[in-house]
Amino acid sequence: MTTAARYVKIVEWSDEDGAFVGQCPGVIGACCHGTDEVEVYRQLCEIVAEWLELADRDGTALPPATAGSGIAQKIAEQSVSAN
Repeated sequence: MTTAARYVKIVEWSDEDGAFVGQCPGVIGACCHGTDEVEVYRQLCEIVAEWLELADRDGTALPPATAGSGIAQKIAEQSVSAN
């Protein structure tokens, strides 16, 4: 497993921007956007991998991993309780 795979990446539609926006909670906020959801996800994966690689090379502590932390379940539960 790569270091980047340890972090949840989210691509969602933004009505405000009129585009898909990608972010990686805990690592980097909204950092890429576009009209093709798959392309935005690809870009997001590259950005996160590069960011983590630079942080590691500079000796910067990496944020806690989010993958496997149940974040998807928490988002789903919030969505259900909001409805």
